Amino acid sequence: MKRRKKEILVALAGNPNTGKTTVFNQLTGSRQHTGNWPGVTVEKKEGEFSLHGTKVKVVDLPGTYGLTAYSIDEKIARDFVVKEKPNVVVAIVDASNLERNLYLVTQLLELEVNLVICLNMMDMAQRGGWEIDIRTLSDVMNSPVVPTVANKGEGIEELKKAILSAAASTDNKFRINYGKDAEAMIEEVEEKLRSLGEIPYPDRWSAIKFLEGDPEVTKTLLKKGIDQKGLERFLRKVQRDLGYDDLETLIAERRYGYIHGVCKECIKKRAGIEERINWSDQIDKVLTNKYLGIPIFLAFMVVTFQIVFGLGGPLADLIDALFGWFGGVVTSMLQSLGAPAWSISLLSDGIIAGIGSVLVFLPHILLLFLAIAVLEDSGYMARAAFVMDRLMHALGLHGKSFIPLIIGFGCNIPAIMATRTLESKKDRIITILVNPLMSCSARLPIYTLFAGAFFAQRQGLVVFSLYLLGIVLAIIMARTFKGLFFREEVAPLIMELPPYRLP
Repeated sequence: MKRRKKEILVALAGNPNTGKTTVFNQLTGSRQHTGNWPGVTVEKKEGEFSLHGTKVKVVDLPGTYGLTAYSIDEKIARDFVVKEKPNVVVAIVDASNLERNLYLVTQLLELEVNLVICLNMMDMAQRGGWEIDIRTLSDVMNSPVVPTVANKGEGIEELKKAILSAAASTDNKFRINYGKDAEAMIEEVEEKLRSLGEIPYPDRWSAIKFLEGDPEVTKTLLKKGIDQKGLERFLRKVQRDLGYDDLETLIAERRYGYIHGVCKECIKKRAGIEERINWSDQIDKVLTNKYLGIPIFLAFMVVTFQIVFGLGGPLADLIDALFGWFGGVVTSMLQSLGAPAWSISLLSDGIIAGIGSVLVFLPHILLLFLAIAVLEDSGYMARAAFVMDRLMHALGLHGKSFIPLIIGFGCNIPAIMATRTLESKKDRIITILVNPLMSCSARLPIYTLFAGAFFAQRQGLVVFSLYLLGIVLAIIMARTFKGLFFREEVAPLIMELPPYRLP
């Protein structure tokens, strides 16, 4: 990515559900565009803003929990930071869940980048009774820390100033002490790496990632000509010396130990605030209940469709009446002017009636998209995926497959693109194959037309039944594909349940 003078490149990184996209929108406003990362179907967002005569290009990296290249998102985020060398990386952190979020921050700092920590959702942390010592956190992490509430625009100007300041910084050294035993092995690996010549990643970071078993770093070392059998012997030696069969677990434990110490030093519970029942957990006990979860989900879907048709029906009738009236006015006017019959028919029966017959379904489509967006933004959609995990496993699908399938009710194209979040290739293929059986919004006008014509008093229930039929067929086909073509174990579901929020 070429940069002109007086222009800096900024990358936004962070875990999912930390408000990263909200921060991106606040920074760039309407000056942004969307595309794909080269070679993959992962969405790429770019934008810009100017401050004190400096143009700042902002790239929104995919949300990720770490920088080990197990997924496409992690590889994209890491490669962009390493190869494009942004002047500043802004780590978006959920202030109400600091300990987990700092795991990615420490990995970014070990890449020796100029980092700004954006402590987002400060209002939620404060409501929870937590006080964060911003100055101490900044000193310990050797990076500027800016508290923000992005959805209200608070702290955004301070964040912009911190970005400009960090771009001119040369002090980006950060080091976690992983313990005497692990440090000795890290130094030994560093020496071996230096003997190979130049590699794309910092030596210490590469050494740590090699010990973690990072596939991309290992692949790079093999390309550099290192002996594979010697590499395997060395890893076995390290495992024996450290007493760990899984070195990735060892590194993660030591890193979290460091993070725990940071949080203990920087976070305090406000005095006088009584421990209260976590209402989110109480709601989850009902919504994710083994027996109640699926009936509640189906009830949500029934209510959704009843609202769509209960509100959409009168609006559709109003649009139909308006276009009928307008067509009649145009017909009368053209007849009084003595226009040919074919031109009158073209305008009133063709163009006006044609546009009206399309727009008459717009209320139903918009209300359906709105309902799905509300369920997603409120945090319920993630719970629905969790509830459906048992059923998904019975079909040979991952629990996360449920989310692309639900998106398919809006449009099958973005739903198929959303399958990139599935780690297993098998899960992606099966989900893509059955996704067209989800009734997308383009089919809604057809359903509405026939339901209105033959079942005027039960439109919502009939359309819900059609949607349900598509789901049943998808279940049958997924089971068939699994039995015939994809006989292997299904990965367990690991996903974050975001807190409940107002949409």
